[in-house]
Amino acid sequence: MSACINGLCRAVTVSLFSLSFFFSFSSACSNGNCQMLDSCSSATDCASGLYCGDCPAVGSTKPVCTRGQATIPTSIINGLPFNKYTWLMTHNAFSNANAPPLPGVDRITFYNQEDTITNQLQNGVRGLMLDMYDFNDDVWLCHSLRGQCFNVTAFQPAINTLREVETFLSQNPTEIITIIIEDYVHRPKGLSTLFANAGLDKYWFPVSKMPKKGEDWPTVTDMVQDNHRLLVFTSVAAKEDEEGVAYQWRYIVENESGDPGVKRGSCPNRKESQPLNSKSSSLFLMNYFPTYPVEKDACKEHSAPLAEMVGTCLKSGGNRMPNFLAVNFYMRSDGGGVFEVLDRMNGPVLCGCQTLAACQPGAAYGSCKNVTLQTRTPNMDSTAGSYSGASYTGSVQFSKSLASAVYPRNTIVVFCFSWLPLLMFLL
Repeated sequence: MSACINGLCRAVTVSLFSLSFFFSFSSACSNGNCQMLDSCSSATDCASGLYCGDCPAVGSTKPVCTRGQATIPTSIINGLPFNKYTWLMTHNAFSNANAPPLPGVDRITFYNQEDTITNQLQNGVRGLMLDMYDFNDDVWLCHSLRGQCFNVTAFQPAINTLREVETFLSQNPTEIITIIIEDYVHRPKGLSTLFANAGLDKYWFPVSKMPKKGEDWPTVTDMVQDNHRLLVFTSVAAKEDEEGVAYQWRYIVENESGDPGVKRGSCPNRKESQPLNSKSSSLFLMNYFPTYPVEKDACKEHSAPLAEMVGTCLKSGGNRMPNFLAVNFYMRSDGGGVFEVLDRMNGPVLCGCQTLAACQPGAAYGSCKNVTLQTRTPNMDSTAGSYSGASYTGSVQFSKSLASAVYPRNTIVVFCFSWLPLLMFLL
């Protein structure tokens, strides 16, 4: 059993008899007083911005309070060029494990996230990777087989997701969102019409104002003032002239995605991208997700290996900090996760401090607050109480996880054998 004093948990030694008697009633900190890495047994135990979860992949089988929301860097240091900041981006943001399939269809595909676009944005995600296809006489979000969407890999019409983005932008007038489209839309003016119908054209950052030779972007203050708060990039070069949608590879350098992007000590550029240290593009997207997404492994991936890879990519980029960090299952970690890594990426660039939490608005560069970085080992107290699965506080309430969204046994057999050739192309 453990007790709380002033919001901190202290292990209390009990006899085996007492443990067996009180086990069902014991808990770690409660009523929102538990801090990061304190033991917990329910969502309400943890402080705001934290959730109660575990990470068996690193040996943490007992739940602890885990960070679940990003600090928006412009809320600490504002007014700098857009390309000076690092933003959280979700890979295949639409690929929600809890999204219902099409009526009468068993979806057979990979999943990359666990919550809605709205929840992602509320938790500090500011970049969305979306795969768009012609499907059912509309533009859909979908995984694919060689550029074609199928009903077993389709999610929903893209306009539904874009309307979520529009709602968020209208309700948060100082926020900026970036959308990167893996583009398989062939209908004339398909993208421009789609964004206009979603009401997003009024936030559009015009291609004519995007820096073409690696210069700084406008300041975030100017972007907000001009209401140019939506950056959209496509993988199809012709659409820049045809529809005014920026061609990604003219403005962004990017490391290799999938397994090559998580290989320790290596951060190669994608074949479509200029070298990461190129001065011709002023935005840098860092991919960090394996080829085949596995929810239970994400918490391990988002711990020390992610922080190490940031250093590797920083070096490959000529000491330029990535502007976007793209991940799967962004909430999963063994403590601070991608959110802590983002703070450590933003701090040195924005204010010269080790972490964003040490930055002081209005102070001289390098004037840092004394902050304690969370580096201690998670509390592994075996008396922390029972636990029935990840519970989330803040703006996210997950009722189930990817692990519980598996297919019936007979479906899995079909998945493993009949659909194996299809799966090679779904990412």
